[in-house]
Amino acid sequence: MKKLALAAVVILASLSVPANATTTPNKTAMSVSVQTEYTEVATDAVPAAVKTALQTAYPNAKLEKAYVNEKKEYKLEISVKDQKATVYSDVNGNWLKI
Repeated sequence: MKKLALAAVVILASLSVPANATTTPNKTAMSVSVQTEYTEVATDAVPAAVKTALQTAYPNAKLEKAYVNEKKEYKLEISVKDQKATVYSDVNGNWLKI
């Protein structure tokens, strides 16, 4: 009788163990790129705060071209010796990461 009771406990215990099946949701990566239109402006039209930030961050940089968008964000094409770069700033001279 003990063996029958023990067998019943083992069978019931094995039935109550949940299956370890894992499901992985299908993830799709989506990249959204918002293109902001910049309009070229004269380098003299760049606000003083932006020019000051440029000279502070890049003391030997020469401002080659400047562009502005509707949000008053500036795209600045600069050169330092023989290297060229493009940096972005808001109207207050804060650097933007784009």
